[in-house]
Amino acid sequence: MEEIVKGALYLISTPIGNLADISYRAVHILNNVDLIAAEDTRKSGVLMQHYGIKTSLKSYHSYNLVKETPRLKDKLLSGKSIAVLSDAGTPGISDPGYHIVQACVENNIRVIPIPGASALLAALVASGLPINRFAFEGFLPAKKGRKTRFETLESETRTIVIYESPHRIQKTVGELLQYWGERRVVMAREITKMFEEFYRGSLSELKAYLQSKKIKGEIVLLIEGKPVKKGKSNEK
Repeated sequence: MEEIVKGALYLISTPIGNLADISYRAVHILNNVDLIAAEDTRKSGVLMQHYGIKTSLKSYHSYNLVKETPRLKDKLLSGKSIAVLSDAGTPGISDPGYHIVQACVENNIRVIPIPGASALLAALVASGLPINRFAFEGFLPAKKGRKTRFETLESETRTIVIYESPHRIQKTVGELLQYWGERRVVMAREITKMFEEFYRGSLSELKAYLQSKKIKGEIVLLIEGKPVKKGKSNEK
């Protein structure tokens, strides 16, 4: 197996549900770095225990990143190797991981990505919607700027991908129907887990479905882009 690079930051993709969805390389690196900075040490601790990884865990999340980012940077500059983990999936996507990456780039610290599970890509490839071009929006604003975001994206012709929580999914689908009108949509939920679900239909159909069922788990919502109007033909 590869040698650990001293003073390097490793961005390690971890399972989004099924604990088997991790690479041999990722496990090797987690076993051999000096420190693991995890967004949620409880969730990461389950993974560590499952694979017998005993490397020290440190919390690194949105509430302590201002304080911890420079500390992690200094450890890297001193020659320590650090792995960064998100709650699940690939670090840096809709989580604080990009802050430490920015600090590393600014200080010429090597950043090494270790590919693996991603809810975004898993949902896309199984959606059935066009994926040759897509727009990823992460989580929509909860309040301020929400209406503006809907209005801005209304004219987007690419497949649009957002992350959503179970308690806000009904509201979001209703607003999408209000601002965009009828579109094809896919709700991917609990990907790789026991109750994995892909609901495919129209926005109005999904709205009705959500009213009849209590939804749990992580959600990726994929919405068809605005249809491109074909130009008028000159043929007679």
